[in-house]
Amino acid sequence: MLASAGAAATNERTLLVYGDSLSAAYGLRVEQGWVTLLQKRLEEQGYGYRVVNASVSGETTSGGKARLQRALDQHHPAVVILELGANDGLRGLPVAGARAGLDSMIDTIRASGATVLLVGIQIPPNYGAQYAKTFAAMYTDLAQAKRAPLVPFLLEGVALDSALMQGDGLHPNAAGQPRVLENVWPHLQPLLQR
Repeated sequence: MLASAGAAATNERTLLVYGDSLSAAYGLRVEQGWVTLLQKRLEEQGYGYRVVNASVSGETTSGGKARLQRALDQHHPAVVILELGANDGLRGLPVAGARAGLDSMIDTIRASGATVLLVGIQIPPNYGAQYAKTFAAMYTDLAQAKRAPLVPFLLEGVALDSALMQGDGLHPNAAGQPRVLENVWPHLQPLLQR
């Protein structure tokens, strides 16, 4: 888990990144990932947050839901970036199940007193165009229903650029990570306190 050197400071708030391989710096050194870049930006701009990366490669919404309460109890975050669902989509799992899992996690995060930022994902049309369209719409619909801030698409401007993606075509490479952070930042910044 990523935590800054000043994590012991009592006035520091915690920002929890709760996702899958897209946030876990899959295939990269941890310091190259967008979550580490986020910690550096927060420090440079004077935000007093300790970033904890509780992302797990391969995680689905059901797996995330199962371990969420423990993560909240352990870290007591002020803000949670919720980035899950990609593995549900890549496995062709029912969209309704993924939506229900995300919906429940948003409620659990809010019940803990934290603010949630939902991160949208789009998937290749491996299971047909309609499935991919319904999957992508799930995030927008859920954000509207829950009145939650949303990053529309984590990999906007990255996913279709081979220079920014790893060979698997699914995960951003080191060059793509700063762009991923830029996709998150304008939606996250209004939720932060100095």
